Amino acid sequence: MTRVATFGNYQSALLDLMRAQTRAADAQERVSTQKNATDLTGFGRQAETLTALKGSQSRIQGFIDTGAAVSARLTTQDLAMNQINDAINGVRTALGGAISTDFTGSLMLELEGQFQSVRGGLNIRHQGGYLFAGASTSTAPVEAANLNELLAAPSVASLFRNDTLKTASRVAEGTTLETGFLADELGTEILTILRDIQNYHSTPGSGPLTGRLNESQKTFLSAQLTRLEQASTAVVDKIAKTGSLARQVDSITTGHEAQKGALDELVSGRTDADLAEAITDLELSQVAIQASAQVISQLRQVSLLNYLS
Repeated sequence: MTRVATFGNYQSALLDLMRAQTRAADAQERVSTQKNATDLTGFGRQAETLTALKGSQSRIQGFIDTGAAVSARLTTQDLAMNQINDAINGVRTALGGAISTDFTGSLMLELEGQFQSVRGGLNIRHQGGYLFAGASTSTAPVEAANLNELLAAPSVASLFRNDTLKTASRVAEGTTLETGFLADELGTEILTILRDIQNYHSTPGSGPLTGRLNESQKTFLSAQLTRLEQASTAVVDKIAKTGSLARQVDSITTGHEAQKGALDELVSGRTDADLAEAITDLELSQVAIQASAQVISQLRQVSLLNYLS
């Protein structure tokens, strides 16, 4: 004869209730987090694979962030170099106008304005640091504030405070691009020309460059036009290189974004919960909880004590 104890029945019903509550909590967590687990322990044997995938995600995201920073720097660099080239062309236009009319007018004032544009381009800042200063980003690469200070300097080379370290960025595995330029390689030619013109203007006998031009002055200014064309060509070459670097960085970043998208899908396939399944499990576990609770309630009516009374 099998003996059925009231305690045993209660114990079995309580265990069923606890299991149903555990399943409900698990399903509720999957519904709320939309993940199969909240830590690597919950993924069991897939934890090692997920760790490797997430490491690859972080590495590629780092390259994407670097690419974005390099692109922003190259954009600012392009704007600065175009400003310098526009100033060079402005000097050419001013000199050409003076030569064609045999009259200087406000030539030196125009050259002063173009000098300020060149100086502004060479001293441009990006994210708080001087863009063309090399590693010395806290020091303005060009000191002279006007044409008189430019002339007063011992040499054009003495005006530059940048070092020789160009910016280089690691944009992919095994790919490091040198993306920076230095102020002295961008500005030496145009500042030398402006210094020579200022010196000619300030030297008794040859200058000043005011009023009507004589033949000697016209010859001198005409010679500067050829030098300005060469200076402009040198800056344009660097602008073209900057554009090429920007396209290369964009292409590399596009590839990284595609890789990250593929990795995201792999990780998502292993970590994202099936919401339909989770909701079904939640509803079934809630039914099980209600059934277990009803069993426990009914066990109160079938106690052996009720019959003995």
